[in-house]
Amino acid sequence: MTTITKHNDDYVAFWNQVLVTKFERFRNILMGGMSYHSETPLRKLHLPEGANALDVGCGWGDTALALARKVGPSGSVTGLDCCETFLEKGRTDAASSAMDNLRFIAADVQNYPFEPEYNFCFSRFGMMFFSNPVAAMRNIHRALKPGGELLFITWRKLEENPWLSAGKETLLQYLPAPGDDAQVCGPGPFSMSNPEVVIRQLQASGFTDIKVEPIDGPVTAGDSIEQAIEFQLAIGPAGEIFREAGEIAERRRPIIENALRQKLSPYQDSNGKVIMDSASWAYSAKKPNK
Repeated sequence: MTTITKHNDDYVAFWNQVLVTKFERFRNILMGGMSYHSETPLRKLHLPEGANALDVGCGWGDTALALARKVGPSGSVTGLDCCETFLEKGRTDAASSAMDNLRFIAADVQNYPFEPEYNFCFSRFGMMFFSNPVAAMRNIHRALKPGGELLFITWRKLEENPWLSAGKETLLQYLPAPGDDAQVCGPGPFSMSNPEVVIRQLQASGFTDIKVEPIDGPVTAGDSIEQAIEFQLAIGPAGEIFREAGEIAERRRPIIENALRQKLSPYQDSNGKVIMDSASWAYSAKKPNK
């Protein structure tokens, strides 16, 4: 088997050229699904007023806004993401909320030239896509002041996330699995599902006081069965299978859509929304005081 090494620049380009449009199309699903997994840890998080916080892979900026409210007008928050399109919504929402303690920067967190100025760093589903996770963690470590804290959310195993696994299982009945040369968004959304591996990565990056907590809950996989089907064919493991299969996938689209309809229909609620289970890990760690 040939191992194909890709650099983070390749993943950044793929996000901006391919995935941004798809993510924007399904923002209601992705923001809703992702926000469930950040609400619990952020609700329990205490940040002193005046703190300086960093939000890594901040996407549309909703978590950066939540952090900005916590640190108050005397504090500040920097949101970084590699996709400028996502940040435009964050800037718009910050302006409409009259929040001037928040800035957004389009950058690759893995090699951004940080200074040790932050008390706290947060990331919701932004850590799993780096070509070199330890290099990214070390750069975040560099950004924190001594005693600074890191909190980030990653998905647990695919099998524990039926809102994404159900589509993959269905499509593999009709289409081939992507090859080694498939275009991907990075190591993948489940690359940090093993706590033992992530803990070792954090330790190698200089972090201590590492803790891991599970988060479980329902997410809306589609406002209707039709949107849920469209989502599966566009994003996630099923979306990758469909995209990489090309013309074969398009020819088989009717039978695939019908199979997905049968698979997802049992999850519809009384309002027609498709509600499915999801599972993540919340990792916390600290930069030593010395």
